[in-house]
Amino acid sequence: MPSLLEALEQKYGESSTESEGSEDEGISVAIFVPCKSPRTIVPSLLVLNDCDIATAGEKEALVAKCACVEELDLAKNKLNDWPEVFGILQQMPRLKFVNLSFNQLNTPLKNVEVDRNLRWQQLRNLVLNSTYIDWESVQRMLDHLPGLEELHLSMNDYNNVDLCSQEKCCECEKNDNEHEETKCFCPGTVYKKKQQHDGIKKLHFNANPVDKWKEVCKLGYAFPSLESLVLADCPIESLDIEINGDTGCNRNYERSESECESGNTEESPHNSFRALKFLNLNSTRLSTWDDIERLSKFPSLQCVRVQGCPLWESNEYTEHERRQLLIARLPNVEILNGGGAIGSDEREDAERAFIRYYMEKPESDRPERYFELVAIHGKLDPLVNVDLRPEKRVKVTFTCGSNSEVRSVDVYRTVIDLKTKLEPFAGFSAAKMRLFYVDQELRDMQGPEEMKYPHKQLYSYNIRSGDEIIIDCKKKITEK
Repeated sequence: MPSLLEALEQKYGESSTESEGSEDEGISVAIFVPCKSPRTIVPSLLVLNDCDIATAGEKEALVAKCACVEELDLAKNKLNDWPEVFGILQQMPRLKFVNLSFNQLNTPLKNVEVDRNLRWQQLRNLVLNSTYIDWESVQRMLDHLPGLEELHLSMNDYNNVDLCSQEKCCECEKNDNEHEETKCFCPGTVYKKKQQHDGIKKLHFNANPVDKWKEVCKLGYAFPSLESLVLADCPIESLDIEINGDTGCNRNYERSESECESGNTEESPHNSFRALKFLNLNSTRLSTWDDIERLSKFPSLQCVRVQGCPLWESNEYTEHERRQLLIARLPNVEILNGGGAIGSDEREDAERAFIRYYMEKPESDRPERYFELVAIHGKLDPLVNVDLRPEKRVKVTFTCGSNSEVRSVDVYRTVIDLKTKLEPFAGFSAAKMRLFYVDQELRDMQGPEEMKYPHKQLYSYNIRSGDEIIIDCKKKITEK
């Protein structure tokens, strides 16, 4: 397996064919040659994906080649030793972006000696997808990246969040008296106070098997400035942190009733996400409208993606109705499932549709949002169901010579069908029959209109009850 230096030389090294002299020496050409060959200059964006890189290589040569590298992509290589990773990063002081995805970096970083004063001040974006890095190693990496703004931890098989280990975070005073019980408040509450990574604003946490929102809340406490959180494909079942009977009051230590209530307030689903503006919950397991309403309590949330959830598996709503019900429940959200901003007209239409939807439901089924919107828009009248389709059957007077009869007629019948039905009444075949339509309101203004087209449906003549159809025979017309 090659080192990073060998992979660099293979991609950017000087070609042997270019260094050899030319056989044609008949023409002398003057060419400006820079001090360093262009093929030996490594670009500021260095991409070496899937090159089987396992080690760093010679330090001095790396420094000479990579001192100007700002973006490094080493995804899908064979890196599995943290000293080699740090050996690479140390030779690139200008790094702003690093991608180490799909390298097996599950060896604990606590076993590696790293200079505590080592810092990458300019590094803003770190991608560790599918590296299976443990939480303590993530914590140690963040300690060396004071300027980090975006972190990717997707597909790392995390079913919990542990950015504050009990040994490091426990602040309980140890009791010297062995007979007295020591009350420990860790790690259940201390992680809320550990706001060491204020700079991180974007976190990608896709496809991790975490399913409890209380675990997700720990990310908010660890990164208090978080503005964007992507949780797509995580099996989160609810945004309720009290699920499974957890009420937020720790029964292992004493608390007064008032303290327990305040504890519940602090443990709200949104308390740790005070700055969050964007949240992606696509393909999670949210299945109730209660979770949608919890999103409306996030103080800074502006953009939400929530598609592919069990809540939408029902055929009860059309796509348009679903969007309206979402908009009405999320007054704080400006952009929903991508696209443009929600306009004031669309929001008002959605809120009115929401009121009318729940007007027809029992009062016990109406959510709190219904009463809030009624207070804004008032009680609305149900929409009138206007059916613009023609009446299916009308009563028409049929006249043939001196005979006249009122019959009920299906307006979706064709002219040729009507002629066939009228044969017994007229006394001659449909082939010899001519029909003339007389509009009762326009009788004096225009004459009868012949119904010439056999496959034309009757409603296209605007036939209404009270109109007349005159039956005549073609033979009579010929004889006259």
